[in-house]
Amino acid sequence: MNVAFKGPQPSGRSLDALAEELLLPSGINGVYARTAAFETVVDSLAALISRHREPGTEVLRFPPVMSRRQLETSGYLKSFPHFLGCVCCLSGDEAKIRGSVARFEAGEDWTSDLSAADLVLTPAACYPVYPVVASRGEVPAKGLLFDVASDCFRREPSRDLDRLQSFRMREYVCIGTPEQIDAFRKRWMTRAQDLAGQLGLPYRFDHASDAFFGRGGKLMAMSQIEQALKFELLVPVRSAEQPTACMSFNYHQDHFGAAWNLRNTAGQVMHTGCVAFGMDRLALAMFATHGLDLAQWPQSVRQALMI
Repeated sequence: MNVAFKGPQPSGRSLDALAEELLLPSGINGVYARTAAFETVVDSLAALISRHREPGTEVLRFPPVMSRRQLETSGYLKSFPHFLGCVCCLSGDEAKIRGSVARFEAGEDWTSDLSAADLVLTPAACYPVYPVVASRGEVPAKGLLFDVASDCFRREPSRDLDRLQSFRMREYVCIGTPEQIDAFRKRWMTRAQDLAGQLGLPYRFDHASDAFFGRGGKLMAMSQIEQALKFELLVPVRSAEQPTACMSFNYHQDHFGAAWNLRNTAGQVMHTGCVAFGMDRLALAMFATHGLDLAQWPQSVRQALMI
């Protein structure tokens, strides 16, 4: 893969300086309020990505929560339990709940009264789409394409602005044969270079792996790299030595197809793949590269974003 970054160099402004203008702290690492300027760029990026949507793609938008049972079926708890966020609620009769409130007012711990609901926080935008497809029956021979988006959560608090706990993810998902997934991913890796060029972003591609849990996870990550199942488009937001993954290109093989019994008319288990856009990371990369004043951004970039 490429070692040097293609495109212009970042503006040189530190992320801390950018944060003062763009992201307001909430008191929790990795959770921020976003300013109007930041949201303008996120909305413009979303519109640009939509203009690259392939014909026949079904658009779905998911809430920030999803079924706990569905996430368990997809295998997330086995691979990424350290990132999982569950929705917990106070339950019981009025007296029990009032007792919890009274403990809080007395300065005591009330959280032990919480119990898990049947919801979890969505960890990636594509997870809710597989049970939707499973409920519809056989996958057509031409395969399926989806445009999905969601507010997502992963429990990895960090002071780094390019690693949020609460973040927005946009994905194009393909469900079909291995050949269809391979063609889909190749198309989007080519398209991503064009997108990065339109946005005036320095970038390079590299092999990558997901942060699987535990000792066994290290072996899974090594296998993922050896099989070239994941690539990332990296932008030097923090530094060239520690670039930020702003897009990823993933081949899941038959993992979700087997988990959800996704089959075509011939009975073949379907494979899946996705291209994911980290919307907040992309916006941050834009400001890190071009500066805080949108009016001073290169004219070609402003035209691409229609701002």
